[in-house]
Amino acid sequence: MEQALYVFDLDNTLIHGDSSTYWSRYLVRQGIADSGEYLHHEERLMADYARGEMDLHEYVALTLSPLAAMPIAQVDRLVANCVATEIVPRIYPQARALIAELRAQNQPMLIISASVSLLVNAIAPVLGIEHGIGVEVKTRNGCYSGEIDGTPSYQQGKIACLDNFLARHPQYDGEVVFYTDSINDLPLCQRADRVYLVNPCQKLAAHGEVMGWPVLNWRLTAV
Repeated sequence: MEQALYVFDLDNTLIHGDSSTYWSRYLVRQGIADSGEYLHHEERLMADYARGEMDLHEYVALTLSPLAAMPIAQVDRLVANCVATEIVPRIYPQARALIAELRAQNQPMLIISASVSLLVNAIAPVLGIEHGIGVEVKTRNGCYSGEIDGTPSYQQGKIACLDNFLARHPQYDGEVVFYTDSINDLPLCQRADRVYLVNPCQKLAAHGEVMGWPVLNWRLTAV
């Protein structure tokens, strides 16, 4: 029997808001990043992302710049604390319920996100999802650099990441079911067999209406 693979975008799909933005604000509150130009630059790039026009290399370089001299183990401890305090309270209850249902059915699940892998790899287990793909970052002298390693899981690159994952996991030989909110994920929507739009942006909603993709309205009860 063919086994389907359930694939999820992360930010604004499984969680309310963007994990990279929460991480940047967390670094400012910890005194690790400057609250002035750093956050202004981050907000400008995220506005580009919403339009489907962000330079991902610029974004990764910016958001990891405060960590350039910090040992990886220390960064990972900060990430774990950020996930516990900033991300977990923002997980959509509808996402939790769906993931629990799929786990009960032994359905394989995968997150493919344009957030960096050090965030995605910390968030996926908290959600109860076994597999996670984020933007890989090169390391240098025991620290995370701001340089992307390989094909980033962003826009068209998400298809390459999915295909590489499926090549390594041939047991997932059924349909691909994809959940997302963002116009940046239109290429993967077109690659998937079934698509569900979670609180979609206006551009993606317009495509979804033409394609007949179901829309899910997920909300937090509190933040």
